[in-house]
Amino acid sequence: MIFPAHCKMVGAADTRPLGKKIYFLSRYLVRQTEAGPEVLEVTPADGPGPMMRGVAEERILAGPGDVAICAEPVNLHNRADLIRRAAASNKRCTIFYGRDEHMTFVLDPDPDVLVPVHVYDIVPPRPHLSETVRELEATGIFGELEVEFVHHLHDIRTTGADIYPCRAAGFSRTLDADRPGDGDLVAGCLTARQLLAECYQGDFSVANICPLDAVREEPFVARCCRSERTGSTTWNGYAGIVVHWGASPREIYEAIGGMVARWRVAR
Repeated sequence: MIFPAHCKMVGAADTRPLGKKIYFLSRYLVRQTEAGPEVLEVTPADGPGPMMRGVAEERILAGPGDVAICAEPVNLHNRADLIRRAAASNKRCTIFYGRDEHMTFVLDPDPDVLVPVHVYDIVPPRPHLSETVRELEATGIFGELEVEFVHHLHDIRTTGADIYPCRAAGFSRTLDADRPGDGDLVAGCLTARQLLAECYQGDFSVANICPLDAVREEPFVARCCRSERTGSTTWNGYAGIVVHWGASPREIYEAIGGMVARWRVAR
């Protein structure tokens, strides 16, 4: 697979006002022909020199018959999205244009280069970790990591509990507002067990809803309300990272970025 590291490496060669000279950062050119666009790999002339340089080497990577053009502008930094789109195009090469008219391409797309990162969260209420990852992914901020996210959401309503953790999810009985009664099934985690033991006497059972305890794939990122568990970890034998219940978007991004870097080195 050839996928330029940045769109600044890809130049347009529809017009050549300076003849065969190219911008010194260009490593690839998209050139229109009568049959359609073609993609070339170019090497600028060596040594220090002007902004526009001669071409030392040039070769065609994909001719018009092998090239597709994405019909809509895309986020050029969302590399996982572009790899998947290119793989679905049925062409060896797909050219993409950004909303700012910059462009890039993917040649011989290989979705297997994407590291699957497993995201563990619960719902309701809003699955903060999962939704934040989706929002960040849409910005393209994970682009250079070349990852794809697999979301594992546990709907805690399936526990059939009598009492749930908090009012934010709209449940009629919650541990932060109501006293549990004997025989109640409480949807909760280690923190709920601790609260029950410290504050109430009774015969309670707890349905475990902790996202971290649901981990069954690696590498993973999971949300947990226990601050002592946050950070890089191996849980249930699986490698990953734990972020706090109310982690900020920046904290989530940095946690995933560091975890993926360690994962790639280890593999």
